[in-house]
Amino acid sequence: MKPLLKIYHKLCSFYGPQNWWPGDTPFEVAVGAILTQNTNWTNVEKAIRNLKAAGMLSARTMHALPIEKLAGLIRPAGYFNIKAQRLRCFLDFFMTQYDGSMKRMQKKTTGLLREELLAVKGIGPETADSILLYALEKPSFVIDAYTKRVLSRHGILEYKASYDEYQQLFHQGLNQNLQLYNEFHALFVMTGKDYCKPKPRCESCPLKDIKLFRAAPVRQSSPR
Repeated sequence: MKPLLKIYHKLCSFYGPQNWWPGDTPFEVAVGAILTQNTNWTNVEKAIRNLKAAGMLSARTMHALPIEKLAGLIRPAGYFNIKAQRLRCFLDFFMTQYDGSMKRMQKKTTGLLREELLAVKGIGPETADSILLYALEKPSFVIDAYTKRVLSRHGILEYKASYDEYQQLFHQGLNQNLQLYNEFHALFVMTGKDYCKPKPRCESCPLKDIKLFRAAPVRQSSPR
């Protein structure tokens, strides 16, 4: 069995299905992906509840909202002034290019969408891929600190390797399966939170019996 699939099956057997990402609509998921930068999900949930309670969790209403009001509503997510600016930049792009329609956005290819999202101020690779995978249902693997920590500690790739190198590991090593990418990323998050902490809890980790191995060099290629 391929090393990545071995890890996946171990974690899936231990944790079971995660059914990510929490959100009632694709737009809510996209907003959550921006709000979760540099904070935990509990704080994002509070900000999302504020937006819902104010009747502002739609692209048009949020886009028309004064930025000071938007910042106040998302305050629980932290860095609220910066994140309000980032949300506004995303909304400007979303309304201009897609008239606020996630369905219209979804019709484009993964590669083109990723380029567009990365061109939006305040959206980096992790946020772009989170929107692609969870809001737009495109097979673009999300790399975060948890994923890098788990894989580097098991000798697959050095922690300092680039985001693209880590992502290519999954894009080349696994079939581009949306459900697999979704579940695998969520399982890395659970493992990172519970066991593969900065000070690891290796003795009880579900991956404790996985032997160290080194992946083949990653070839760079453009997303499809």
